[in-house]
Amino acid sequence: MAGNKTFTMIKPDAVEANNIGPILAMINKAGFKILAMKYMRLTKEQAGMFYEVHKERPFYGELTEYMSSGPIVAAILTKDNAVTDYRKLIGATDPTKAEDGTIRKLFAKSIAANAVHGSDSDENADIESNFFFSSLERF
Repeated sequence: MAGNKTFTMIKPDAVEANNIGPILAMINKAGFKILAMKYMRLTKEQAGMFYEVHKERPFYGELTEYMSSGPIVAAILTKDNAVTDYRKLIGATDPTKAEDGTIRKLFAKSIAANAVHGSDSDENADIESNFFFSSLERF
């Protein structure tokens, strides 16, 4: 059974381009509700811990550098079938391959600077949400 929560981050490129409002509007229009949200800047070490699953990949250093280069918006979203529906809303990692009307098609600059992160499973949604939010920060 699919879960009803997912995790997202609006990445530094989208924050820098003043796209927080339009992205949140698309999320809201798609029927998601925000359970928790914060505006913050990750240290390189925090970005490294969050993306530890990619530690052996050649892009890991570049990824952690990028994710700590500016502020992000982290959020827990809820909706039935949240992970699948959110992945559809954000579109393909490569914005040139993303469907029209998706967040990445509209706001991403490149594969690396792809505007938003979205959990890829219910399990990772829980792990990622717990990385950023305590139980006191959730509604």
